Amino acid sequence: MDLALAEARVAAEVGEVPVGAVLLGPTGEVLGTGRNAREAVPDPTAHAEVIAIREAALATGDRMLSGCTLVVTLEPCVMCAGVILAARVPRVVFGAWDAKAGAVGSIYDLLRDGRLPHPVPEVVAGVRAGECAALLEEFFAERR
Repeated sequence: MDLALAEARVAAEVGEVPVGAVLLGPTGEVLGTGRNAREAVPDPTAHAEVIAIREAALATGDRMLSGCTLVVTLEPCVMCAGVILAARVPRVVFGAWDAKAGAVGSIYDLLRDGRLPHPVPEVVAGVRAGECAALLEEFFAERR
């Protein structure tokens, strides 16, 4: 989570919503990192999770990221949950809950919806949630 938080801080420094993600390989090696970049690119799909997953897929040469763990500072949204499922990421660890757009337990629970034709990943929620939420709260407080 330290690496994901570092990515989120960099995002905030450049005016992006502070969300960071890291995709770890089966032995804990970093395969991909990402931070929100929707404003800089501009690209509505440039969420931290999507960027980290794309980078990991390129690094491994495989679109299936079995054995990997995605660590992200904010509960993934619907789009990111879809990408996680498509990449077959078997474990997701996230920090802060997203009561407005979360799709891993708060509003929706796409990752654990057994009706979908994908393996159900393990989800570990609330890791350093206070620290992750504080970054977002500070970012939005400065813009109000």
